[in-house]
Parts: sequence; C-alpha cells; structure tokens
Amino acid sequence: MKWAVFSDIHGNIRALQAVLESIEREEPDRIFCLGDLLGYGANPNEVIETIRDWGIPTIMGNYDEGVGFDLNDCGCAYRTVEERELGQISLEWTKRKVTSDNKKFLQSLDREMRLTLGPNKILLVHGSPRRINEYLHEDRPADRLLPLLQRSGAQIVICGHTHIPYHRQVETYHLINAGSVGKPKDGSPLGHYILIKYRGYLQVEIQRVEYDVLGEAQDMLRAGLPEKFAQQIKTGL
Repeated sequence: MKWAVFSDIHGNIRALQAVLESIEREEPDRIFCLGDLLGYGANPNEVIETIRDWGIPTIMGNYDEGVGFDLNDCGCAYRTVEERELGQISLEWTKRKVTSDNKKFLQSLDREMRLTLGPNKILLVHGSPRRINEYLHEDRPADRLLPLLQRSGAQIVICGHTHIPYHRQVETYHLINAGSVGKPKDGSPLGHYILIKYRGYLQVEIQRVEYDVLGEAQDMLRAGLPEKFAQQIKTGL
C-alpha cells in the first residue's frame, strides 16, 4: 500500500502541477491533501479547481477557513508587525480573487480525516489534532508531544502547516509532516510531498520536486502581490 500526501500549496499552481506529475509517476494507491490551498500565491482559483478536478480528498487548512468564510484573520502566527501587515495583504487579496463557488468548496472541507493503513489508525489534520492552526514543529520536546499523540486516537498523525517536512517517532507513535508544495520554509525552493508505504512496516519518503520558481515569482509580481512573497518562494525561507 502506498499513499501520497501533500500540503500547503498556497496558490502556487506551477508547484502543484509539478508535484502532481511526480505523484502520477509514483502510482500511489491513494492521494491526500492537508489544506492551505491558497494564500500568498497568484493563482488560488486554479489551485482549487485542480484539486477539485483530480478529486483529491482534502483537509481544511487555516487559510482555507479564513478565505472560505471571509474571515478577518487567517489564523497564521506572525513574529513581526511587517509579517502581520503582509499576511493581511495576502488574505484580503485572496478573498477578493476566489470565486463564490470555490469559497463554497472551501467551506465544505473536513477538519480531519480518520483512516487505516494496515493495522495502523491514521489521523490526517492540517495543524494538529487539537487546532487547525497549531504548529507541530519537529523539535517539540517529546514530553510535550506524547500526550497530544496519545489523545489523538491514532498511531500515526500526518499534518502540514509548518512548511517543513519530517518524520518523527515518539515511543510507538509516528508524527509525519508533509511539508509544503508551494511555500517551503526549509531553505530550498523545491516543493515537497511525502510517500507513505506500508508493507508490514511503515516507510516514509520525503520527495522534493523542481518547478518553474522564477515563472511563479513573476506571476506574483504581475498580480500586484508584494515582492516579499516572490522572494520567499525563490529562497525557501
């Protein structure tokens, strides 16, 4: 059994297309998306429509919630005043661009998905089992992470939101982060997705995919989005 899981596209249609082409070559049994289809990128409607056309089961991300319900906040965490101002520019721009039909689709997304893979119970979420916008960073101390995993009702929790992929085992539990298709934060512009394989044991592979980053950056600038957003996808920071 082989699954492909990806997250955090953030309106980057070129990265999404490249990732889907890579996934197709892998011929997985199932494909899942962990949300944040839009925000910061220049092509939110194209991304949503691609996900819809492919029929990919998708979890609601905090940005999907903010845009889908026309909220005044996307649930993001900001470290500086500048980050907050840029975040609001992105949110308001995206809310104006996304069609009403696509907003209805975002509203319809589930906040979690429970599945099985072999003997393992799987929980798919965007942020964490507790909150749609909680960051589960790889360096969270095990004594703080273990109670959360124990209460999740699953042996394997798969999330996104941090934009940095990893696979971590805490006692008998697995925490897997799918990284980000369109806005990575691990110092590389390459898009991420993960392959999860089960053949009597669990195997997790982090895949990194090249795409036309400069073309996507130009799309952002032509759309009137801040230059900072273009710089972020070029540097992966």
